[in-house]
Amino acid sequence: QVQLVESGGGLVQPGGSLRLSCAASGSIFSINAMGWYRQAPGKQRELVAAITSGGSTNYADSVKGRFTISRDNAKNTVYLQMNSLKPEDTAVYYCNVMESSWGTYWGKGTLVTVSS
Repeated sequence: QVQLVESGGGLVQPGGSLRLSCAASGSIFSINAMGWYRQAPGKQRELVAAITSGGSTNYADSVKGRFTISRDNAKNTVYLQMNSLKPEDTAVYYCNVMESSWGTYWGKGTLVTVSS
C-alpha cells in the first residue's frame, strides 16, 4: 500500500501564490508518474499537471504559464507551485501517484480557495 500526504492548501487572494506538496510513503518499488488533479464544486475532477519519472511534464491549458510541477525523487515528493491564482482555480486539489507495482493512489485532498 502507498500513502500520500498533501499540504499547502489555504486561502489566497487573486493574483497570489501557493505551493502544494505531496509526499508518498509505504510499499514503493518505483513511481512512474506523479500529478495533481482538482475538483471544483459541481465539476468533474480534472488533471492539472503531471510529471513522469523521467521529468516530462504535462499541464492543463488553463494553468499553463502559471503553475509549475516539480518532484524530488529521493523523497518521493511532488510539488505544485501555483502563481497568479484566479478565483476559478478554487478547488480541492488531489495528489496522484502511479506506482509501478501497486497501481494508482490518491491523496485525501487539500482545499485551495482563491477569493478577495
